[in-house]
Amino acid sequence: MPISMPKGKLVTIQKRELPADYCMPQMEMASEHYSLGFLISGDRHVITPLQQFDYHPGDVSLMPPFLYHRTVSHSEEPYVSFLIKISMECKEDFCERIDRKVWDTLYEQKVCSFSAEQQQWIAGYLEDMLGVSLSDAAYADAILQGMLYRLLIYIYENRQGGGAFNFGNELSREILEALYHIEKSYGEELTLEDMAAEAGFSTAYFSRLFKAQLGVPFSEYLTNVRVRHVQELLTQTDKSISEIALETGFCNGDYLAARFKQRVGMTPTAFRKHL
Repeated sequence: MPISMPKGKLVTIQKRELPADYCMPQMEMASEHYSLGFLISGDRHVITPLQQFDYHPGDVSLMPPFLYHRTVSHSEEPYVSFLIKISMECKEDFCERIDRKVWDTLYEQKVCSFSAEQQQWIAGYLEDMLGVSLSDAAYADAILQGMLYRLLIYIYENRQGGGAFNFGNELSREILEALYHIEKSYGEELTLEDMAAEAGFSTAYFSRLFKAQLGVPFSEYLTNVRVRHVQELLTQTDKSISEIALETGFCNGDYLAARFKQRVGMTPTAFRKHL
């Protein structure tokens, strides 16, 4: 379970620096606080029983309590972020004094994106909040609470995109574990037989269960995940198509190009030039 907030605190903030390959070892949920994160470095993928989403440097992520989730690394860069924890009492105070619609909208959306200028403002503002938190200033807790309220309103008024993908139905524990394994090991050889054995099911039963819960066969879902990572590598690196193919689980550049065009509508080279 996540570390609880100190007793009596309404808001806490910390700056975390973790290895690039850091992944949550298991599904966890907070029971006493809401979370708000701002990613400085690294890319993350979040899986919950009903949704999944990515967030990238400059994005704000929001996680309510009582929601099991697991994060996976999607980057070779160190995982650096601000993390704010917000007590239940603080949430109710914000909803009563400011606007419940703002709160509900943000925590329903889960991830928010911003322009480069807005990202810079948020990063600087969070540094100021961290400074207040670490200081011995009188009324530091009250100041921090007021700064949080201003931050939430700024996020609400300036968010430009983001959001979570809904699975459409609640996923079973075995399928959640399979999705986590796919996101963590998509570049390796993954077979339906191995995934079924890991879940303790026959191959035929696991195949039916996977398609029933996700709406697509295992092989198609795996290919979609790999293609998504190909898109990220095409836009964020100068690696060759062959290098990207090996890194994302495709046997060679030609096979990657064929599968990519089938799903995206253009070749990897055209996609890179287009963006």
